[in-house]
Amino acid sequence: MNELELHLLNDYQRDFPLVPAPYLTIAHELGVSEEVVLETLRKLRAEGTVSRVGAIFRPHRIGHSALAAMSVPQHRLEEAAQTINLRPEVNHNYEREHAYNLWFVVAAEDEPHVLQVLRELELEIGCRALYLPMLEDYHIDLGFSLTEDGGKASRRSSCATTGMHSQQVLSEQDRNLVAALQGGLPLVSYPYAEVAKIAGVDEDAVLARLCGMIEAEIIKRFGVVVRHHELGFRANAMVVWDIPDAQAAQFGKCVGEAEGVTLCYRRPRRLPEWRYNMFCMIHGRDRGKVCDLIEKLRNECGLQGYDHDILFSTRRFKQQGAQYVTARAA
Repeated sequence: MNELELHLLNDYQRDFPLVPAPYLTIAHELGVSEEVVLETLRKLRAEGTVSRVGAIFRPHRIGHSALAAMSVPQHRLEEAAQTINLRPEVNHNYEREHAYNLWFVVAAEDEPHVLQVLRELELEIGCRALYLPMLEDYHIDLGFSLTEDGGKASRRSSCATTGMHSQQVLSEQDRNLVAALQGGLPLVSYPYAEVAKIAGVDEDAVLARLCGMIEAEIIKRFGVVVRHHELGFRANAMVVWDIPDAQAAQFGKCVGEAEGVTLCYRRPRRLPEWRYNMFCMIHGRDRGKVCDLIEKLRNECGLQGYDHDILFSTRRFKQQGAQYVTARAA
């Protein structure tokens, strides 16, 4: 990639400008024209490197989502994966190296909707699904550093954050705003104005509410959302541990701060089939690097004495933003 693409992909994954003309702001910072910024982002999106520009919503702050897993006979795996992909509630779907070989995420407005989707998929595919909603999150980022030092670019946010994580009930206006944002910001000069039209509010209200959602951590990260495989992070593993529940937060905090970890959370056990309760995702440029990172974090966090398993991803069947809400008709 050229220098401009590197800056767009690396420096703007978080704290994206919350001003009427954000792409113009970025253009001034990078010393190019606004149209060059927009055309470059359109090109990166068309190539699949950029998924979208927009919000990563914190799980369970709006709607409900859950990880699910199925053990599917290998000769039926692709057929099952395509059946799962057809559901708009499914945003991620991967094959992993394990007896439970198909792992997917279902997101919807509430838990009954998620459970209904899983029941329907079980009937269609003929396999039971493990239902693994998140119980506690210790680290959620999904940002990827593209610089040699592995550090994340530091930017001044357009919003002042308080660190408060209070639960909030979405108003009808918020619901419409979230629905308008789920597909990402339009790649036009005044994207928030376009979002405002869809949400039925004015541009100032959109910018103010986005700041409020970031402050309340309804939005975990706002910026360029990249696809890791296309950026060269071709190995990823879900690492799972059997940890006493009372110690999960202590270990989870340590694991969440470890190099290469993009997600870390606690989920329920499903005995006798599934005894693991702490999950993390580790991405690297090759399998050896991921294995090295896993061993390093096991040593640093004192996890050597706990049973664990490593589930490398082998195929990506679906990856897109979660669709938590649908705008209701006026």
